[in-house]
Amino acid sequence: TISAHHQSPLDRAQYRSGHYLGEDFLKALPEVGKHYDITVKNYARISSTEMGTDEWIMLKMACDRALNDDGFDGVVITHGTNTLEETAYFLHLTLKSDKPVVLTGAQRPFTHLSSDALSNLYDAFLVAASDSSHGKGVLVVANNRIYSARDVSKTATYHLETFQTPNTGPIGSIEPDDEIHFTATPAKRHTLNSEFSTLPFLDAEGKPLKLAKVAISYSYSGAEGVMIEALLNTHYQGIVVAGTGAGRVSKAEAMALKKAQQQGIALVMSSRVGSGHVVAIESYEDLFIPARDLNPQKARILLMLGIYAGYSKAFLQDLYHRY
Repeated sequence: TISAHHQSPLDRAQYRSGHYLGEDFLKALPEVGKHYDITVKNYARISSTEMGTDEWIMLKMACDRALNDDGFDGVVITHGTNTLEETAYFLHLTLKSDKPVVLTGAQRPFTHLSSDALSNLYDAFLVAASDSSHGKGVLVVANNRIYSARDVSKTATYHLETFQTPNTGPIGSIEPDDEIHFTATPAKRHTLNSEFSTLPFLDAEGKPLKLAKVAISYSYSGAEGVMIEALLNTHYQGIVVAGTGAGRVSKAEAMALKKAQQQGIALVMSSRVGSGHVVAIESYEDLFIPARDLNPQKARILLMLGIYAGYSKAFLQDLYHRY
């Protein structure tokens, strides 16, 4: 949405994504160019729902090149808000630098009369340029708030205050005088301390390697397990379950998941609730790896990387405590 265009400045829903380039943003924010030396790279003009593992990997490589260059002090990425949290978490786990990497987006198109695009982008530059942002992993900036990529989620379809961290809260803010004020530091492993930052992601020809295929199965009242059954005998190596409540499934789902386990498919239990922890319980007889407080989409990314790294189930379970 941040780069979206519509002829009417009143339209919040019908717009075309990917219309504006980075150079257009800088023209609309001349103050930024006066204070910072900015190099623009227009990476992919696609909807955020089209961001897959190949796109994540190539974006990571572009970030690596900038972060390894002494001429750059940080990276700002504009991204559609629908899947921004997933791209941010992948980078949080795979980049190997203490320089700030900041993702931002907008809930209203660039052309809307009350668009949040330029405000969020300006704040993102402030955060990326701040020495206090170093060593905190990948950050998400929106509505004058700073969030850790691990904990942030989109929680509203159109409301401006969509990005929230139900379990932890924001880790900082951008004040009216442009001061960057951090109140917390991410406790879980990331970037420099992440074992995934040293994995190979490109083949000999420079093309993205294929990560492990992991699906998400959404549980609901009376679920018959048909979605899980459909994943059996496929190329999927893992399933993350968005369980009800504290991580529960129907009897039919549990039976289908036991079949999946017998086929060697790694199983992780998260929750559809949106906050709180999922822990191991005896009634599922060691069927699942608890995702702790990671939501299903973040739990999927961690499982993808863990399987890709060749980890055993015991080691995969440990990942959800450390990351």
